[in-house]
Amino acid sequence: MPLTLASPAFAPGGAIPAEYTCDGADISPPLSWSGVPPGTGSLVLAIEDPDAPSGSFGHWAVYDIPPGVTGIAGGYGAARPVGRWREARNDFGRWGYGGPCPPPGGVHHYHFTLLAISRPQLELAPAPDVAAVLRAAQPYVIEQAALTGTYHR
Repeated sequence: MPLTLASPAFAPGGAIPAEYTCDGADISPPLSWSGVPPGTGSLVLAIEDPDAPSGSFGHWAVYDIPPGVTGIAGGYGAARPVGRWREARNDFGRWGYGGPCPPPGGVHHYHFTLLAISRPQLELAPAPDVAAVLRAAQPYVIEQAALTGTYHR
């Protein structure tokens, strides 16, 4: 069975509800996954906006997630860190989840990526950002799954 990533909050390619953006509560949506492959040491979850004016914008990265975990409940944000696993600094300059907050205009696509990696922990310098987490994980990727949501203002 392939690695899959889903959210009950929005359909693949669908609009992300405002609750999960800077226009709402700015909390993370619930996410679930299945099909973690054998040999997985840990999981990495990242959210990026490739449509940002300055290039890819990192909204969240959670890493060192044990392979037996099957999802992350919604509701995490600056005021409520995940706590059980490690989080990166987002491109807003804050720790943890920072929801979609595009400039007014066109639709932005938010790429949620789940990586199954062969290492139980990533070796990272203190205060990594989302891009650093993804770079560190890349050599160890066994399989990945993606989910895209959209948002516009």
